[in-house]
Amino acid sequence: MNEESTEPTTGTDDEMAALISGTSAKDASDILFDLLMEVVRRHQPEIAGVFDGSAETSDFTPELMARALQAQGIWFQLLSIAEQNAAMRRRRHIERMRGRDAVRGTFDNVLTEAARDGIAPKEIEDLLRSLRIRPVITAHPTESKRVTVLEKYRKIYLLLRELETTRWTERERQAILADIRDQIELVWMTGELHLEKPTVEHEVLRGLHFFDETLFEKAPEMIALLEGALEHHYPGQHFELPPFFQFGSWIGGDRDGNPHVNTTVTGWALRQNALAALRHYRERIVSLARMLSITERALPVPEGFRETLAHALKMSGEGETIAARNPGEPYRQFLTTVLRKLDATAVRAGGGELELGQPNYANADELIHDLRLMERALAEANSPSIAADLVKPVRRAVELFRFSTVRLDLRENSTRTTQALQALWWASAGHGEGNPPELGSREWRTWLLHELARPLTTERITAALPAEATDLIAMFAQAAEIRRGLDRDAFGSFILSMTRSVDDILGAYLLAKEGGLFLDTAGTEICALPIVPLFETIDDLRAAPAIMREALAIPLIRRSTHWQGGLQEVMIGYSDSNKDGGFVASNWELAKAQTSLTKVGQVAGTPIAFFHGRGGSVSRGGAPTGRAIAAQPAGSIRGRFRVTEQGEVVSYKYANKGTSLYQMELLAASVLEHALKSERETALQPSREFDGAMEALAGASRAAYTGLITHPDLVTYFQSASPLEEISLLNIGSRPARRFGASSLKDLRAIPWVFAWAQNRHIITGWYGVGSALQNFLEVRGSQGEKLLGQMFKGSRLFRLIIDEVEKTLALVDLEIAREYSMLVSDERVRETIYAMIEKELALTAEMVLKVSGGTEIAGRFPQFRAALAVRLPTTNEVNREQVDLLRRFRATESDQTREEFKSALLLSINTVAAGLGATG
Repeated sequence: MNEESTEPTTGTDDEMAALISGTSAKDASDILFDLLMEVVRRHQPEIAGVFDGSAETSDFTPELMARALQAQGIWFQLLSIAEQNAAMRRRRHIERMRGRDAVRGTFDNVLTEAARDGIAPKEIEDLLRSLRIRPVITAHPTESKRVTVLEKYRKIYLLLRELETTRWTERERQAILADIRDQIELVWMTGELHLEKPTVEHEVLRGLHFFDETLFEKAPEMIALLEGALEHHYPGQHFELPPFFQFGSWIGGDRDGNPHVNTTVTGWALRQNALAALRHYRERIVSLARMLSITERALPVPEGFRETLAHALKMSGEGETIAARNPGEPYRQFLTTVLRKLDATAVRAGGGELELGQPNYANADELIHDLRLMERALAEANSPSIAADLVKPVRRAVELFRFSTVRLDLRENSTRTTQALQALWWASAGHGEGNPPELGSREWRTWLLHELARPLTTERITAALPAEATDLIAMFAQAAEIRRGLDRDAFGSFILSMTRSVDDILGAYLLAKEGGLFLDTAGTEICALPIVPLFETIDDLRAAPAIMREALAIPLIRRSTHWQGGLQEVMIGYSDSNKDGGFVASNWELAKAQTSLTKVGQVAGTPIAFFHGRGGSVSRGGAPTGRAIAAQPAGSIRGRFRVTEQGEVVSYKYANKGTSLYQMELLAASVLEHALKSERETALQPSREFDGAMEALAGASRAAYTGLITHPDLVTYFQSASPLEEISLLNIGSRPARRFGASSLKDLRAIPWVFAWAQNRHIITGWYGVGSALQNFLEVRGSQGEKLLGQMFKGSRLFRLIIDEVEKTLALVDLEIAREYSMLVSDERVRETIYAMIEKELALTAEMVLKVSGGTEIAGRFPQFRAALAVRLPTTNEVNREQVDLLRRFRATESDQTREEFKSALLLSINTVAAGLGATG
């Protein structure tokens, strides 16, 4: 669902825009539904009744059930297209009626307030200099659409936009409708489900699809929007914009629990990332050369550029040929030399060999330099608009994407790195028969520090290391080689999951040293690749400030962070902290950790920046972008922001050009706004009274949540009353559902934990414990407590965000559907015990949330959200019932052949419920 629809509108114009968008969304969805039904009736008329409830699906064969579910899944995707189109129409309407300044989430909106509040140009300039924003695309198993299907949905979106144009005759309109129907029919015949479990290679190519379709083009355009907004609101001021917005990726570099990612796979991913960017630049420069058919007779060529061109032609080795092909056209000639070098660079990036002395680009900076030379020449020749409108966007693209498209993060967990370090200890000379020192002991720390201080030699017997340790060190060696060769920005950082101590961080530095990632030959001074600890559970978040205080006092880490840009990045996990302590406790502990870590960085003289490990669902931090950033603690961002973009979020945000441009601007503008305003805003100022209340609420909420998840019958209930085990069969990700293959709840990844609770419509991860916490607070504090909660609802941005998101989650919970899932639990005592706990807490939570918000019905404050649910939930509920029936039949059969017949239908049901709810995990 459109994230904007969850935010209430304000003001007459916004209400008018919402009304207009609602009408257009309904019209569009009606058109798409009718065309889908036309396709369904043509190919499978017997399943049309699933949309009006007239079909008796229990009589369907597995194959027929699969076709019904496919039709329902296609409907949800078409509905999402209609919603995205409506959101674009709403924004355009507001911009036409009130100006771009009035469109929330835009640079103009932010800078209007900044100029009005008297924020000086110098403050803006200083912030822009340090602004760094990086959404990071991950391959978590929460997205199922194949690239070929994404392309067809993209075509439908474009055709729907064409249909809105009023100039068409009825004949032309009918032709467009026929085109849309054909695309829907092709989706129907293609199938959305992966026939085989996707490899990491498939995931890499799927991630790059969004760059080819929208991001290569629209990211530079987003930078131009900021440039235009600055010129408009601070006229006469010059602002130098760095390439502050760059994409990261974990796809192909994330080893944590994924045995399919190794050095070979990472190397392949790096080549694909590089080739994608180089292909795009080639297309842009070919197009540029076609346009710049400027003759020197019409436009005098600056003398400096003549010398540049002469040198480029000489170095190309084909100067006479190039000049003869485009006589008197200096800019085309120069761009031809650029293309020659770019083609050679692509050969090198792909692993090919170049002829000795063959011109190529050693790095992206050289290509940027050439494009700047062209810009300057055109400007000096009195054509500044051509330079700005045609050449500058290409140069901006190279600055943003360089020769790597994304900054690939490497990730592994501390269990694996520790095993590799213990193997290194054994390989060190003179250890004899003894065992490595105990982890956490003084002896272990002493060994780590000694090895980090020891100059690199050839004494290490690396050939004796286990394969896992060898490959982990090879990963760092590969990063060192690529950074020195093709692109220094090919890698982002090394993420250390499950960081529990300073020793874990030092161990990562030692492995990086062994791989040759230190800048000095001896390997004792500075690590070139940032080492980023990830704190995931609530206990880890609480320990993080002490760990980082100690880490930032270590000279090696201080030297490295200073060289890397003067700050230390810390990643914080939303998913595991939620799984660990529930929704309120997770949000509060994350806020506290950021506040404390920010102070740690200030005292240490090394600022700490945060990498937010968010998911698509509310349970995993997936609140609306603008509101989520606005609720971060004051001073915790300061223009530096990294965030994961996971699963279905990627295709929702970046599949279409207009949406992708807005989503990038929304993210960047929200970060800019927080950096400018957060330390001035009352709603983010620390309040001892509010903080004390949040501490009490978080504690009580966690206690209630823990009472459920530690109940001895919970695992039995969860495994039977949800498709948890069946999710592992779903071919939507290369990663296993469990880190180490264990079967306990503790080792279950947070994504399938959230995923399965959403599928069965319990969704406990987004609300359980909130009612008990609020009730307990009111019982203890009475009328004063009720008054305080009212003040917090109005004055605390974090508390308001929590209540709003809980209330919207409650609208997705359906106890009737949940009861049907519970009937899959064969043990009546287990079934009734756990279901009764959930039923009781749900009623209490709904009562308490409405008491705090002053509402009269759940989600009544969010009319657009409710309107979207009203369209989606009837079909979603039907799919849920179909899934319950499929689970029962799938689990009951012992025949492998029969189970295989049901498998496709079951997997489609899981995909379709996820599409209906708008988020999978």
